Amino acid sequence: MNNTRMRRRKGAPLHHLPEAVTLARENAGLTQKALAEKLHISFQLMCDIEAGRRNADPERLRAMARVFGCSVSDLQPGSCVPRLDDEPPRARPRKAS
Repeated sequence: MNNTRMRRRKGAPLHHLPEAVTLARENAGLTQKALAEKLHISFQLMCDIEAGRRNADPERLRAMARVFGCSVSDLQPGSCVPRLDDEPPRARPRKAS
């Protein structure tokens, strides 16, 4: 029997920004346990996603964004990984020299 669960390679980029997931969850007034129940995942997986030990797959990121009422790009790092939604990249403000 093959284990089809894929783990993130050590050092591989995450599809999400752990701090953004934590902030969005707290702003939504949810505990890790409550969010895990809404997403139908284990509490341990939710903890690992927020700690950056496990990757949130694209479907899970979309589900989180729906729960939080935000866009997927709000949960993703800048341009480190491909965007998962149809939103064009946001222009970053230039620093004055």
